[in-house]
Amino acid sequence: MSKDPNGTLSWNIEEIAKALKIKPEDVREYFTDGRRVSFILERRIAREVLNGKLAPTEGAGYDIIDSHGNKWEVRSITKGGIYFCPSYMVGSGRHFGESGFLRKLIEIKGYIIADVESFPNVPFWIIPSEQVLEWWREGKLGTTTKISRKKALQILKNK
Repeated sequence: MSKDPNGTLSWNIEEIAKALKIKPEDVREYFTDGRRVSFILERRIAREVLNGKLAPTEGAGYDIIDSHGNKWEVRSITKGGIYFCPSYMVGSGRHFGESGFLRKLIEIKGYIIADVESFPNVPFWIIPSEQVLEWWREGKLGTTTKISRKKALQILKNK
Protein backbone atom coordinates (compact mmCIF):
# COMPACT_ATOMS: atom_id res chain seq x y z
CA MET A 1 0.00 0.00 0.00
CA SER A 2 1.36 3.40 -0.97
CA LYS A 3 1.20 6.29 1.47
CA ASP A 4 0.84 9.58 -0.37
CA PRO A 5 1.70 12.78 1.46
CA ASN A 6 -1.10 14.29 3.53
CA GLY A 7 -0.48 17.64 1.87
CA THR A 8 2.04 20.10 0.48
CA LEU A 9 3.26 23.45 1.75
CA SER A 10 4.25 25.75 -1.12
CA TRP A 11 6.32 28.91 -1.30
CA ASN A 12 7.16 31.39 -4.03
CA ILE A 13 10.96 31.68 -4.14
CA GLU A 14 10.96 34.95 -6.09
CA GLU A 15 8.56 36.64 -3.67
CA ILE A 16 10.58 35.50 -0.65
CA ALA A 17 13.84 36.64 -2.25
CA LYS A 18 12.35 40.05 -3.05
CA ALA A 19 10.84 40.48 0.42
CA LEU A 20 14.06 39.49 2.18
CA LYS A 21 16.30 41.29 -0.35
CA ILE A 22 18.40 38.19 -0.95
CA LYS A 23 19.12 36.00 -3.95
CA PRO A 24 16.75 33.13 -4.89
CA GLU A 25 19.60 30.63 -4.38
CA ASP A 26 19.99 31.92 -0.81
CA VAL A 27 16.27 31.34 -0.24
CA ARG A 28 16.66 27.75 -1.44
CA GLU A 29 19.70 27.20 0.80
CA TYR A 30 17.84 28.52 3.86
CA PHE A 31 14.60 26.63 3.22
CA THR A 32 16.33 23.26 2.70
CA ASP A 33 18.28 23.52 5.97
CA GLY A 34 16.15 21.72 8.56
CA ARG A 35 17.55 23.70 11.49
CA ARG A 36 16.74 27.03 9.87
CA VAL A 37 13.39 26.29 8.22
CA SER A 38 11.92 24.53 11.27
CA PHE A 39 10.88 27.89 12.76
CA ILE A 40 8.73 28.64 9.70
CA LEU A 41 7.53 25.06 9.14
CA GLU A 42 6.26 24.75 12.69
CA ARG A 43 4.23 27.93 12.38
CA ARG A 44 2.67 27.04 9.03
CA ILE A 45 1.84 23.50 10.13
CA ALA A 46 0.37 24.69 13.44
CA ARG A 47 -1.87 27.21 11.65
CA GLU A 48 -2.66 25.57 8.32
CA VAL A 49 -2.57 21.83 9.06
CA LEU A 50 -3.35 21.20 12.74
CA ASN A 51 -5.37 24.34 13.56
CA GLY A 52 -3.29 24.49 16.71
CA LYS A 53 -0.62 26.51 18.47
CA LEU A 54 3.09 26.34 19.12
CA ALA A 55 4.50 24.72 22.24
CA PRO A 56 4.82 27.24 25.08
CA THR A 57 8.64 27.13 24.93
CA GLU A 58 11.36 26.07 22.51
CA GLY A 59 12.55 23.62 25.18
CA ALA A 60 9.30 21.63 25.26
CA GLY A 61 9.47 18.01 24.13
CA TYR A 62 7.12 18.78 21.22
CA ASP A 63 6.55 21.58 18.73
CA ILE A 64 2.77 21.97 18.32
CA ILE A 65 -0.44 21.40 20.28
CA ASP A 66 -3.33 20.66 17.91
CA SER A 67 -6.91 21.85 18.33
CA HIS A 68 -7.69 18.71 20.41
CA GLY A 69 -4.77 19.19 22.82
CA ASN A 70 -2.53 16.54 21.21
CA LYS A 71 1.22 17.19 21.05
CA TRP A 72 3.11 16.88 17.75
CA GLU A 73 6.74 16.97 16.72
CA VAL A 74 7.71 18.54 13.36
CA ARG A 75 10.69 16.98 11.61
CA SER A 76 12.37 17.72 8.29
CA ILE A 77 13.74 15.27 5.79
CA THR A 78 16.88 16.93 4.47
CA LYS A 79 19.69 15.72 2.24
CA GLY A 80 21.26 14.42 5.47
CA GLY A 81 18.17 12.40 6.42
CA ILE A 82 15.86 12.56 9.43
CA TYR A 83 15.85 11.48 13.08
CA PHE A 84 12.98 10.58 15.39
CA CYS A 85 14.65 10.63 18.81
CA PRO A 86 14.38 13.70 21.06
CA SER A 87 16.44 16.69 19.91
CA TYR A 88 18.54 16.58 23.08
CA MET A 89 20.01 13.30 21.80
CA VAL A 90 21.26 14.78 18.53
CA GLY A 91 24.51 16.68 18.05
CA SER A 92 28.13 16.67 19.03
CA GLY A 93 28.76 14.93 22.33
CA ARG A 94 25.15 13.77 22.65
CA HIS A 95 24.05 10.17 22.73
CA PHE A 96 20.97 8.18 21.79
CA GLY A 97 19.04 6.55 24.61
CA GLU A 98 16.29 4.08 23.74
CA SER A 99 14.30 4.74 26.92
CA GLY A 100 14.16 8.50 26.20
CA PHE A 101 13.08 7.83 22.63
CA LEU A 102 10.31 5.44 23.71
CA ARG A 103 9.17 7.90 26.38
CA LYS A 104 8.89 10.59 23.68
CA LEU A 105 6.65 8.32 21.60
CA ILE A 106 4.29 8.00 24.56
CA GLU A 107 4.23 11.77 25.17
CA ILE A 108 3.36 12.86 21.63
CA LYS A 109 0.55 12.00 19.23
CA GLY A 110 3.01 11.77 16.36
CA TYR A 111 5.22 13.50 13.84
CA ILE A 112 4.59 15.83 10.95
CA ILE A 113 7.39 14.96 8.54
CA ALA A 114 8.22 17.52 5.84
CA ASP A 115 10.52 16.81 2.89
CA VAL A 116 12.25 20.21 2.77
CA GLU A 117 14.63 18.99 0.09
CA SER A 118 11.63 19.28 -2.28
CA PHE A 119 11.35 23.05 -1.63
CA PRO A 120 9.50 25.15 -2.84
CA ASN A 121 6.71 22.51 -2.84
CA VAL A 122 7.22 20.62 0.40
CA PRO A 123 5.17 17.46 0.88
CA PHE A 124 4.35 16.44 4.44
CA TRP A 125 3.12 13.28 6.13
CA ILE A 126 1.21 12.99 9.41
CA ILE A 127 2.59 9.92 11.14
CA PRO A 128 1.21 8.66 14.47
CA SER A 129 3.66 7.62 17.18
CA GLU A 130 2.40 4.04 16.92
CA GLN A 131 3.67 3.87 13.33
CA VAL A 132 7.10 5.17 14.36
CA LEU A 133 7.20 2.59 17.17
CA GLU A 134 6.36 -0.15 14.65
CA TRP A 135 9.18 1.04 12.35
CA TRP A 136 11.55 1.00 15.37
CA ARG A 137 10.56 -2.54 16.37
CA GLU A 138 10.97 -3.70 12.76
CA GLY A 139 14.51 -2.25 12.65
CA LYS A 140 13.62 0.31 9.97
CA LEU A 141 15.05 3.24 11.95
CA GLY A 142 18.55 1.86 12.47
CA THR A 143 20.11 1.92 15.91
CA THR A 144 19.66 5.63 16.73
CA THR A 145 16.49 6.59 14.76
CA LYS A 146 18.57 8.63 12.29
CA ILE A 147 17.99 7.38 8.76
CA SER A 148 18.91 8.59 5.28
CA ARG A 149 16.58 10.63 3.11
CA LYS A 150 16.26 7.71 0.70
CA LYS A 151 15.29 5.31 3.51
CA ALA A 152 12.83 7.81 5.02
CA LEU A 153 11.03 8.34 1.73
CA GLN A 154 11.00 4.58 1.15
CA ILE A 155 9.32 3.74 4.47
CA LEU A 156 6.86 6.63 4.08
CA LYS A 157 5.81 5.43 0.63
CA ASN A 158 5.56 1.78 1.76
CA LYS A 159 3.70 2.46 5.01
